[in-house]
Amino acid sequence: MTNHFECDLLVVGSGAAGLSCAITAKKRGLDVVVIEKEPVFGGTTALSGGVLWVPLNAHGRKQNPQDTLDAVRTYMMQETGAYYDEAAVAAFMDQGPKMVDFFERETEMKFIPTLYPDYHPDVPGGAPIGRSILAQPYDIRGLGKDMPRLKPPLKTITFIGMMFNSSNADLKHFFQFTKSLTSFLYVAKRLVNHLKELALYQRAINVTSGNALAARLAKSALDLGIPILTSTPAKRVLTENGQVVGMGVGGEGGERDIRARRGVVLACGGFPQDVQRIAKAYPHLQSGGEHLSPTPETNTGDGVRMAETAGADVDLRFKDAAAWMPVSKVPFGNGEFGVFPHLLDRYKPGVIGVLRNGKRFTNESNSYHDVGVAMIEACKGQKETVMWLVCDKTTLGKYGLGFVKPAPMPFGKYIRNGYLFEGKTLADLAQVTGIDAAGLEATVREYNTGAVKGVDEQHARGTTAFNRYLADPNHQPNPCVAPVEKGPFYAVKLLMGDLGSFDGIQTSVVGEVKKSDGSVIPGLYAVGNDRASIMGGNYPAAGITHGPNMVFAYVTANHIADKAGA
Repeated sequence: MTNHFECDLLVVGSGAAGLSCAITAKKRGLDVVVIEKEPVFGGTTALSGGVLWVPLNAHGRKQNPQDTLDAVRTYMMQETGAYYDEAAVAAFMDQGPKMVDFFERETEMKFIPTLYPDYHPDVPGGAPIGRSILAQPYDIRGLGKDMPRLKPPLKTITFIGMMFNSSNADLKHFFQFTKSLTSFLYVAKRLVNHLKELALYQRAINVTSGNALAARLAKSALDLGIPILTSTPAKRVLTENGQVVGMGVGGEGGERDIRARRGVVLACGGFPQDVQRIAKAYPHLQSGGEHLSPTPETNTGDGVRMAETAGADVDLRFKDAAAWMPVSKVPFGNGEFGVFPHLLDRYKPGVIGVLRNGKRFTNESNSYHDVGVAMIEACKGQKETVMWLVCDKTTLGKYGLGFVKPAPMPFGKYIRNGYLFEGKTLADLAQVTGIDAAGLEATVREYNTGAVKGVDEQHARGTTAFNRYLADPNHQPNPCVAPVEKGPFYAVKLLMGDLGSFDGIQTSVVGEVKKSDGSVIPGLYAVGNDRASIMGGNYPAAGITHGPNMVFAYVTANHIADKAGA
């Protein structure tokens, strides 16, 4: 292998932002190379829900024709507060729908609408529907010989490797398959097809969510002749006369240089696995305790670190530096553990969340980030940032809890391996979990007073469209609220985790990496989670990571192509 080769643009990272940037630049006539440190491509995107928040996109306009630029701007101002950036928001609103149209017209990328409300639909500018879209499911045999290089989905949120979309009717059938013939037949068909796929390919073939997003983008890039060089970690930034001109990379062939005539784009996924940086940036780690992230273990902040060596400004400013996600630690056996993100169970009626003192502290049916913010605040000064989800036998059988699946799936092994706690009475449950017994009994008694009528008198669960969206629509009068009353009782311990970092490299609107004095580093750009989020550490809707990341990757690529005269 040669010691170096050249291209117009080098993209470091193969998630949605990196591939979007690469595809756009290639379509504009630039010679592009993508490098990825892992042996598989897709990054955090391949593990994610794959939703994009892109207001006023064509799909959303059909769902919500009343939505307006003013409403989106108002919502952004409300949600981002002191970090509202008028120029960046204007670019996002203008270029977002164009990005969606471009990828659907020019590539294998296809989107479908979702029914997601904004996370705070009742505040000024919030929308009940129409701003979040999702990658259409994809048959990954379309990747041909590159199919094995697609990063598999997160193990803990699949069922024997089978994937689901939280935003479609899929899960409804799995919750009801013992009660409805239609659901039973639906589930049986899905299982039979999936088992055939496992027998033939050792993995799911018809993928959804972030796996479909990553697969469609990779297919588009490969069809355009863009090399995706896996097992090729970036090692050092190459500069000449103050300008970034490429990267020194590693790999099986040894170290070599890749020179980039038009620039280098950092898209390495932020720093959720950078132990030293998150110790400083995450407030709950400053008092001790454990943090678990389901993001790839290789997301160790390479892009942020390399930008710093080139003189970049990485002053972490956001109060909430990451997308907080309450998670649980799942024992797989032989010392192996998985991280389960609690995306769905918190919304179900009959599930409540309590602290070590046995008290509830927030509306459990708020977004994972909002629950995470409340959890960090409630545990401030304590050695552990921790909560327990608690339910009774009826609720466990209907919905499951965390990694524990609903009936008729057995759950005894999860009690034996310490994941699921069981108590014949609430006092018994408190004893095995370490929760304050008197506090737990008083909390459940107080909660049940309203819950028997479908009312959460303490935290108003079920009063917003988003609360109700992931709950149980068949449970009335409140799809989020049911009493906790029939023992035995069960609990799962939740720690704080994240879905990726929000803070990061300071850039211009078009992605030029800035120095602390505000000047830019010629030839160096950042996109995706390497770049500080336009949301300022807030999480206003489903898809506020992928949506802005793909939009600004598109903006950055077009800026580079314009400068090149392409």
